[in-house]
Amino acid sequence: MLFTQYYLDCLSQASYLIGDETTGRAVVVDPRRDAGEYVRDAAEAGLTIELVLETHFHADFLSGHLEVAAATGAEIAYSAVAETEFESRKLAHGERISLGDVELEIRHTPGHTPESMSIVVWERADDDAPYAVLTGDTLFVGDVGRPDLLSSKGVTAEELAGMLYDSLHQQLLTLPDDTRVYPAHGAGSSCGKNLSSDTWSTIGAQRESNYALAPMTKAEFAEVVTAGQSSPPAYFSYDATLNRLDRALLDEVTPPAALSLQAFDAAVAGGAAIIDGRSPEAFASGHLAGSINVGMGGRFSEFAGSVVPSDVDLVLVVDEGAETEARNRLARIGFDRVVGCLTQPTATMAAHPERVQVGGRVTVAEFENARREVSTIQILDNRNPGEVEQGAIDGAIVIPVGQLPSRLGELDPSRPTIVYCAGGYRSSVGASVLRAAGFEDVRDLLGGYGAWAEAMAAA
Repeated sequence: MLFTQYYLDCLSQASYLIGDETTGRAVVVDPRRDAGEYVRDAAEAGLTIELVLETHFHADFLSGHLEVAAATGAEIAYSAVAETEFESRKLAHGERISLGDVELEIRHTPGHTPESMSIVVWERADDDAPYAVLTGDTLFVGDVGRPDLLSSKGVTAEELAGMLYDSLHQQLLTLPDDTRVYPAHGAGSSCGKNLSSDTWSTIGAQRESNYALAPMTKAEFAEVVTAGQSSPPAYFSYDATLNRLDRALLDEVTPPAALSLQAFDAAVAGGAAIIDGRSPEAFASGHLAGSINVGMGGRFSEFAGSVVPSDVDLVLVVDEGAETEARNRLARIGFDRVVGCLTQPTATMAAHPERVQVGGRVTVAEFENARREVSTIQILDNRNPGEVEQGAIDGAIVIPVGQLPSRLGELDPSRPTIVYCAGGYRSSVGASVLRAAGFEDVRDLLGGYGAWAEAMAAA
């Protein structure tokens, strides 16, 4: 058996290639949209990808089932309760898929979504115990899938939590303790609240350590797993819907168009949003007015999808050489309306200083001085509720960065504003959103709450 996990840090997303080397037959599970790596790896191993298995309709990324199918001729398959606009195979609970010696067993495990399924991997069909189980978003390392996402329209969180409880106890926890657990996500994903940075575990380890698997009633379980969840990024509902539909394929190789400043301005005049993917430091030193800073060094696509609408054209400002990567990372969440990238952004801005704005960033000492000296100062905390519960700066208005575009009315654009997050990445995003919305005096806190708390402890 060939078993390969592909882990995408920027989305905390895992996908899998499973093949039988005796027959050359293979499947891909939960692929990302830039699917060339699976195709290349399968070819190098002498495998033919015959089937694309999706554990559910993903909300946090646009899956690559159509891209893999187009490249390989593979069939696409979901749980039998899933309905797709494109042609797909419906898999029954308990159905077995033979690749040769290797065999896959389908188990319906609704709860995160109604159509969720898990895939039990048998290295040999007659083995006493399975090799692993691919749990999708039903069971994570350290957590379980949240049952309250917008992707589950028409079913209440309480109903889904009850399904999830049954799926865990009747389908997954009945597997032997040494069965490896390979989930679809890890730490940082908004599909849960307590995901581990470990990318795999075992049923036995999760039985002992996972808070959601501790002995409790179904009602207690529903309360525990829904409490303290962060607000899902704005694009989740968009992706959950798009993953059901037939759509255009991604060309992951051809670079996006190179735009002169004149062409760039024309696109913006036509309604395009500007995403500046450079680091917060580079953005602060100079950027084009109206730009939203979402640094490619962080969770670029997730936060871009949180603060920029899915139905507008996009123009990009990124470091030279990063143009195709930026476009592909946005395509991973279905943001395909990239008109192009500004040509030679550093040189272009240097040649047009009148077009450049500087972003204010303050140290902890400067922040404290401002708090003492400016009575009208407005402090904005861009973190999630769970983070705020661990400590916050007195007087801060808490608006998670993903909610900021829809909650601008809660802030006064005439007041000087300082934005902070945990470490300084999200605050640059948030501050740029405010500037683009017309807030005139906006700065963000270098090092975020972590730097502030450390300074206060040492004072």
